[in-house]
Amino acid sequence: MTEETPPADPAPRYAGEDTRPTSTKELAGWYMYAFAAETYVICGISSFIPILLESLARENGYLLSDPTQPCPSSTTSTTGEGSQCVVDVLGMKVNTASFAMYTFSVSVLLQALLVVSISCAADHGNYRKKLLLTFAWTGSLSVMCYMFITKANYLIGGLLAIISNTSFGASFVLLNSFLPLLVRWHPDLLVRVAKATGGGPSASESEDLGYVTDIEEVDEDSDPVASETSPLAGNGAARAGYPRRRRESDHELTSVELQLSSQISAKGMGIGYTAGLSVQCIGIIILLFMDGTTFAQRVVLFVIGLWWTVFTIPAAMWLRPRPGPPLPDRLVNGRGGARRWLSYLKYSWTSLFKTIQLARRLVDIILFLVAWFLLSDAIATTSSTAILFAKVELRMETWALGMINVILTLTGVLGAFSWAYISRRYNMRPGRIILICLALFELIPVYGLLGYLPFVKNWGLFGLQQPWEMYPLAAVYGLVLGGLGSYCRSLYGELIPPGSEAAFYALYAITDKGSSFFGPAIVAAIISETGDIRPAFWFLAALVGLPAPLMWLIDVDRGKREGAKLAEVIEGFKVEDAGGGDVDVDVDVDVDADRR
Repeated sequence: MTEETPPADPAPRYAGEDTRPTSTKELAGWYMYAFAAETYVICGISSFIPILLESLARENGYLLSDPTQPCPSSTTSTTGEGSQCVVDVLGMKVNTASFAMYTFSVSVLLQALLVVSISCAADHGNYRKKLLLTFAWTGSLSVMCYMFITKANYLIGGLLAIISNTSFGASFVLLNSFLPLLVRWHPDLLVRVAKATGGGPSASESEDLGYVTDIEEVDEDSDPVASETSPLAGNGAARAGYPRRRRESDHELTSVELQLSSQISAKGMGIGYTAGLSVQCIGIIILLFMDGTTFAQRVVLFVIGLWWTVFTIPAAMWLRPRPGPPLPDRLVNGRGGARRWLSYLKYSWTSLFKTIQLARRLVDIILFLVAWFLLSDAIATTSSTAILFAKVELRMETWALGMINVILTLTGVLGAFSWAYISRRYNMRPGRIILICLALFELIPVYGLLGYLPFVKNWGLFGLQQPWEMYPLAAVYGLVLGGLGSYCRSLYGELIPPGSEAAFYALYAITDKGSSFFGPAIVAAIISETGDIRPAFWFLAALVGLPAPLMWLIDVDRGKREGAKLAEVIEGFKVEDAGGGDVDVDVDVDVDADRR
């Protein structure tokens, strides 16, 4: 952190706005929630929950070829059509491996609906932190409840997976909404803004604090460009005098905000992976001492939920609420209770649809969202498919499956920090890092497809025919995740029209969560149809490969110019909307005017 003293706190733009500089304790609170909750996604939904659900479904299942025969253990069964194991779920025959995939699909679909529905309440008023803690403790307690799940009530285990995964997704979207605020009021950024504007801001300029408006006055070593980061707060408030970003040169520049955002995000990811690694090791020790039984798996999940619960407490203590602007009076009009929440719900979905209408005019935003739709689905589907493949096809023991996640987590920590170093060392922009990660990611399903080659199959080696092959692939996957998570978010942030971050981040979230419904459902259908998991690698190979050309076509500089131009239209809409007027969002924006 710079030794220079940041300027005085600016005047709030709305009642209740917290303009205090980001403190070390506040950052620690943000990191602590990553430390608490990342254990769920690393050790829970990506590892032990699908393993337990498959085990419980298998204990209740029977052979499709002979319904009188119960399913054998996954560690002793053979593969093939005659050995396909199914279980009755709500009157339908479902492959035991598909049960976990269908459960995951339902959970991410509900995540998508929930994320959009709460976006307005999170961005307006003092609800952001309250909602985060509500979902955090709901999710963590539901994971702890796995202690009471047995063969007799395995369907409730699926319900707990849906509740916990939905709660986790919502809480992490809320956590991410704090990131732009932490960056906007970061002391380092405030000092640079003061330099760029020729000193501390005046009273009339205070509402613009937090945005680099004159890139030519900033030190060349910092390579700042226009700001892309803004909090989710404020998507419904008109911003009089919102600073317009000056046209950037074609030289590859990285904004101060983007640097801070990437650093904080990468550090949070590294801290989360470290927590996940610790809990994963604890889980493996428990499994070894308790012979890997389903009860041992339930104990591990209880530990995961307990970890999530306990370490959310420091986050609750240190993270500031950072209230957003209130909704226009005409929308709430003194309403309270359920009617007030219905107003928030309606506003959330209305804002989303209006944002979609505006977003279709931004070529680079559309390219990114389509690519992200496919990529986020690939990330979610690959993880759950791989763990089930290792358990069912390679017949790996539960503790060995845990070791896969240990390796994945270790390389994830390495990736979270190493990609940031590579980006700085070789002056690579986020788009280039993403393409490199995609190339590495594609190696995973392609390697699995090698098992179809006759000469590889005859060797009995390579192409995912031996359990040990899962470990190097887990290392590649972890390295890839360490780069894709933060850099995709950073790239998208550069393209968002200034002043409409909340609405566009909601669109980002619905694309992320909504897409992850399709992949697991399709893989589950493939497994149910073929009785084999390996054919799903064809689907995964296409899913990973398709985003690459779309990401390559994205022009960040063009996207910034078009976004800045469209921001004028969006701001005009907000001003009229606040006054109760109707606005036609289907307007032509001459995005080339700024270039001429």
